[in-house]
Amino acid sequence: MSAQEKTKVVLGTATPGGGFPAYGWPYAEVLNATDPTLAIEPINTKGSNENVVTLDEGKIDIGLVTGEVTYEAVNGLAGRPKANNIRIINATYSQAGMFMVRADSPYRSIADLKGQTVVWGASSSGFVVLARYVIDGLGLDMEKDFKSVFLDKAGDGPPMVLDGRAAAMWGGGVGWPPFMNIAKGPAGARFIGPSADEVKRIQAKHSFLKNTVMPAGSYPGQDAPVNSVGSWPFVLARASLPDDAAYRLAKALHQSEAKFAARLDQARESTLANTLAAAPRQDLIHPGVLKYMREIGLLR
Repeated sequence: MSAQEKTKVVLGTATPGGGFPAYGWPYAEVLNATDPTLAIEPINTKGSNENVVTLDEGKIDIGLVTGEVTYEAVNGLAGRPKANNIRIINATYSQAGMFMVRADSPYRSIADLKGQTVVWGASSSGFVVLARYVIDGLGLDMEKDFKSVFLDKAGDGPPMVLDGRAAAMWGGGVGWPPFMNIAKGPAGARFIGPSADEVKRIQAKHSFLKNTVMPAGSYPGQDAPVNSVGSWPFVLARASLPDDAAYRLAKALHQSEAKFAARLDQARESTLANTLAAAPRQDLIHPGVLKYMREIGLLR
């Protein structure tokens, strides 16, 4: 098939070194191989906050956006204009927000990190949005209660923790590259998540955040699960993406679940069943995806 006959689909990811590029490139390669009529082209962006705007404006075709930013955008919260032109293609993987510290550090709780230098990630990242909700739910302020560092690229964070310039880095998700880099450092790493009481306090103020668990063994040296709060990021599409293109994306993803999971651990959760469960509302799922869900009996 010639390049002219393929459907080009531009996929916005995030800054180099973060989890969205690590997901976006294999996603494109696997789906393109499954459906040769697709030509998904991943590009680096500033992340969720940029992606949701450019999708709503129809400037890119699909983009990776965290659950918190999606929630704000579809409801017009946190000073955002309501985004009416975005639809869900698929949920990616459950994302639990937490801190990582060096294993030889003295920090054991979120309270221990007060007053310390904390790397929150790329300033435009959805992880930072999640962090703001978590910290606010605990009655703290990111800027006032911590020496906060915001990055241009997520990949710039691990060296700061490894060499001691920062006490901790915030992030989450299985196989997140910055956490993997810290965990593989000479000192090893340890996670700090909210306690059970802190989870209740966070959810009392921000009820859309869900209980999440990062399984044991997600990172080197992690021998116990880590409980936290978080949500599901999505591959979102501009609402004007043709139904046929969205249908083919959903079908290619469904047909390549095993191949995608073999490429990327967190992709094991990238199923249409999880998409249906994670979507804030069914009408936010692209009509082309809903059509395919009905064909395979996922929807009646």
